[in-house]
Amino acid sequence: MGKNLLLMQERWLSVGEIAAHLGVNPDTIYKWITRKKMPAHKLGRLWKFLASEVDQWVKGGHAAEDVPAESAVGAAGQKRRRKAYPSTKPQDSPH
Repeated sequence: MGKNLLLMQERWLSVGEIAAHLGVNPDTIYKWITRKKMPAHKLGRLWKFLASEVDQWVKGGHAAEDVPAESAVGAAGQKRRRKAYPSTKPQDSPH
């Protein structure tokens, strides 16, 4: 019962607040949510955190795990398309 009582009294933290709590950039928080399964709760469009859950996750070593970046495959498992940019080098003239 003591743990449940603590969770009921704990305040929900925003991305900025949990980033400050951990001493990291807010962008890192978003990456950890998708790549490292950081404990987070989505309320509408906002992410909210309980510091106790995040602290336990960090102490478990999950923030330090090496997880490959999602460079070729997006979060939904779809390949990302690269933007096509016009070539900047001059083309040979048919003259």
